[in-house]
Amino acid sequence: MLSPNLFVVLRLSTLFVRTLRDDPAEAEVPSHKLLVRAGYIRRWAPGIYSLLPLGQILQDNISRIVDEEMQAMGGQKVTFPALLPREYYEASGRWSEYGDTLFRLKDRRKNDFLLGPTHEELFTLLVKDLYSSYKDFPVILYQTQTKYRDEARPRSGILRGREFVMKDSYSFDTSDDGLAASYQLHRDAYQKIFTRLGIDFRIVSAMSGAMGGSKSEEFLAPSPIGEDTFVMCSSCDYAANVEAVQVAPPEPVLASVTHSPVEKLHTPNAPGIAALVAHLNEEHGDKLGTQVSAKDLLKNIVFKLDGKPIIVLVPGDREVDAERLAGALAPGKLDLFEEEDFADFAFLVKGYISALDMARHGVVVYADPRIATGTAWATGANEFEHHVINAVVGRDFLVDHYIEVATVAEGDPCPRCSSPLHLDRAIEIGHIFQLGRKYADVFKLDVLGPDGKPVRVTMGSYGIGVSRATAVIAEQMHDEKGLVWPESVAPAKVHVVATGKENQIEVALQLAGELEALGISTLVDDRVGVSPGVKFKDSELLGMPHTLVVGKGLGEGQVEIRNRRTGEASVVAIAEAVSRLASVLDLATK
Repeated sequence: MLSPNLFVVLRLSTLFVRTLRDDPAEAEVPSHKLLVRAGYIRRWAPGIYSLLPLGQILQDNISRIVDEEMQAMGGQKVTFPALLPREYYEASGRWSEYGDTLFRLKDRRKNDFLLGPTHEELFTLLVKDLYSSYKDFPVILYQTQTKYRDEARPRSGILRGREFVMKDSYSFDTSDDGLAASYQLHRDAYQKIFTRLGIDFRIVSAMSGAMGGSKSEEFLAPSPIGEDTFVMCSSCDYAANVEAVQVAPPEPVLASVTHSPVEKLHTPNAPGIAALVAHLNEEHGDKLGTQVSAKDLLKNIVFKLDGKPIIVLVPGDREVDAERLAGALAPGKLDLFEEEDFADFAFLVKGYISALDMARHGVVVYADPRIATGTAWATGANEFEHHVINAVVGRDFLVDHYIEVATVAEGDPCPRCSSPLHLDRAIEIGHIFQLGRKYADVFKLDVLGPDGKPVRVTMGSYGIGVSRATAVIAEQMHDEKGLVWPESVAPAKVHVVATGKENQIEVALQLAGELEALGISTLVDDRVGVSPGVKFKDSELLGMPHTLVVGKGLGEGQVEIRNRRTGEASVVAIAEAVSRLASVLDLATK
C-alpha cells in the first residue's frame, strides 16, 4: 500500500495545462500529436521539448520504477555532468568517431568541450580513481540524465530528439563469468521495468556497433511507426534485429551453368537489375538455358571506406543494409559513393560495375554469404552497356571478406530451425551490451587480483530511454479519443470530473481528498464555467486510468466510475465510490 499523503490533489482550475483540439502542424505520429494536444510537452525547436507539469509527473513515475528495479538488483545511482572536456573522448577515439552527432563547444579560454551523448569514459575513470582491489568488485553504477545528440533528422516528438533523458548503467567485474552474471541481472531487471511500465516488448539479438563488445540485445516495443525492423521465427523463440540476423545461404540457383565459361554480352539500356533481367530473358534466353530473376544477378554497390572505394555484393533481389555494413566495418568511416566520385575512379563504370578485375585496382570486395564460392552469377562487365554471365566466385573473381550485409526478407529461413521468419517494426526502448575491456584497455583499468597481480576489469553497458518510454507508452496505449495511461505511470490514477454545478465541485473535491488520503493520486476537474462536454473530452484526451464523474446523479446520492481502457462504466453510491476505486486499484482503505 502507498503511504498516505504521498500525493497532492491536482486541480485543473490551477494546473498549468491547456489542451488543444487540433493536432500540431509538425506532428506526424500519434504520441507526438497527443502529448502536445493534452499539454504534456511543448516544442521549442526540432528535437527540443519542455515537459509541462503532467509530463514531468509522468516521467518522474517512469524514473521511479527504473530506480526501484535498478536498486533492487544492486545498482548504485550517481550523476555525472553533461558538459564534458574533450580529453576523455579524445582518448577513447569517440571525439572523432561520433562525427556530426556530437555537440561540440568551446569555453572562454578556447578549451574544447562536448555535451555528453553517453558516459562510458567517465564511469570507467571514476572506478579507476576509487577502486584498486578485486575485493571491491563487482559494482554496478547508473545514472538517469539528459543526453545530447545532434540528430540529422529529429522527428516524432520526443521519440527522436536532440536532447533526451536516458538511464545508463555500467557493470564492472574482474572476470568474464562475473560480466555474464551482471548482464543477466540487467536483463532480468529490464524485463521487470518494462512489464511494470505496461509496455509490450520483445528481446532481440542485436549488433554492438560503435559501442563495441560482444553479446548485445535490444528491448523493442512493436509499433508500426518504429524505425527498427526485427524478425521473429514462426516456430521457435528466435528473435533478432535485422542487423544481427545470420541467414544460411540458399542453394545456388544457377548450378547447372556454374562451370560454363564466363561470357560477355551486349546489354544496351540495361543498367539496373529489373532492366537487365528483362533483357537477358528476352535476348539471351538460349545462352542461359533458363529464365533468370533478380536473385540470379549480382548487385554491385560501391561505398567509400575511409575515403577508398569498396564493392559490396548482394543478390539482385536484396539491398545492402547500410547500417549493418557500417556496424560491421566500424570503426572505419563508411560513406556513400557519390556521382562526383566516379570521375576519380574511371575503372568503375556506373550501372555496369563488377567485382571482376578489382584486385588489380586495389579495391576490396565484400560479399553477403549467399555469394558463395563456386556459385555463378550474371553481373556487370566494367564496360558500358555490357554484362557477363557465368561469372563464378573463386574462378572469375574473388571475395576478400564475407559479412552479413544483405537486407532480410519476409520468409527467410530461421538460422536456428529453418522455419520462415516474420518481419515487424518496433521502437528501441533499451539496449544491453557486454562491452568487455574496450574502455578498460583505453584507460588501463587494472586492479590487484587475489594473487597480487594486476587484473584488467571487464565492463557491461546498459541503457533505457526514459523520455522515449513516455512516447512509447503513448504510441502503444491510445485510442481515437486520446491517451490511455497504465496505472503504474499515469500522472493521476483517478480523474474526478465535476460536471459544473457548485455542489458538484464541492463533492468532487471532497472525494478527491479522500482518495489522496489513501495514497491514490488524483486529478480533479473543478473548473467553473466549462461545459460537461469539454470536461469529458479533456478527461479522455488526458488519459487517466479511471474517471469518477460527479454529475446529475448527485441528487440521488450516486456517482459514476469509468474505466478509460475498457470503457466500462458503473453507477455507485457516493459513500462507496472511494472504497470501490481503492478496491479496483488494489489498495486497502482506511
